[in-house]
Amino acid sequence: MTKTLAIGGYTETDRAAYEADLSPVFLDGPAALADMEEAARAEVTAIGYKGHHAFGAEQMDLLPNLGLIANFGVGYDAINIPAADARGVKVTNTPDVLNDDVADLAVGMLLAQVREMMQASEWARDGNWAEKGEYRLNRKVSGNTVGILGLGRIGHEIADRLAAFKMDIHYWSRSEKETPGWTYHDDPVALAQAVDFLIVALVGGPDTEKFVSKEVIAAMGERGVLINISRGSTVDEEALIAALKDGTISGAGLDVFLNEPKIDARFYDLPNVVIQPHQGSGTVETRAAMGQLQRDNITAFHAGDSLLTPVN
Repeated sequence: MTKTLAIGGYTETDRAAYEADLSPVFLDGPAALADMEEAARAEVTAIGYKGHHAFGAEQMDLLPNLGLIANFGVGYDAINIPAADARGVKVTNTPDVLNDDVADLAVGMLLAQVREMMQASEWARDGNWAEKGEYRLNRKVSGNTVGILGLGRIGHEIADRLAAFKMDIHYWSRSEKETPGWTYHDDPVALAQAVDFLIVALVGGPDTEKFVSKEVIAAMGERGVLINISRGSTVDEEALIAALKDGTISGAGLDVFLNEPKIDARFYDLPNVVIQPHQGSGTVETRAAMGQLQRDNITAFHAGDSLLTPVN
């Protein structure tokens, strides 16, 4: 009996691990559910889901005996949680195991943007260092003021790292946290006004859509730098592109975008943007740990045990 589907772009390593643990049926995306025979769909009780395509009521209704959607990743905004609740479907994610990698990349993008590391590398590669001399001076990172927009697990890891850079840590969260002398702001505009660098670590979904608004971006000022490792939906992209073009802010480091991987081509023409291909958790070790946690949740579900990381 087919009990598990693995939906999404799994690597060969992940597919082999799935085969060893669960022997699932693999589908490239949720649209392929409609091509399955009705009897086969009725046998599915659990899904391992990887991807950013919407998985909502329409897809769930094709699987009348579905009990679990195990998401690959900490962000599960592609999955319609109210629809899952209404159908008695549990949802899990893969938190914590990716915190370090995402936080590392956030700091790396900040350093790359402010210290102009990519431009300086090209200066040396193109022979300009030898022919024209030293690369131009850039800005200092250590000792400045940084704001973390969303002080969850990942946001806290980012703040911990930047505290080691002797930074003054400010943050916004839904409520004030127990922190070691960090400054809380209950308004994102006020946070943006208070800091040199603003790092977005929000969860995705409708509640945070365009949370980094035109007003928040403008409040950063002409020396402000925005780093986003959350979701492209959390930032007003039109306002961000305009601010980067006209100098309202200094620059940005972006790992996430709307409509990725086919991102707005205007970003490619902006020299003050560090672009990454949504690879916050993209290390061999962390992706393996994420896959294992996803499969462990499915195994626990089939065994009738408590789920490891439920979100509903």
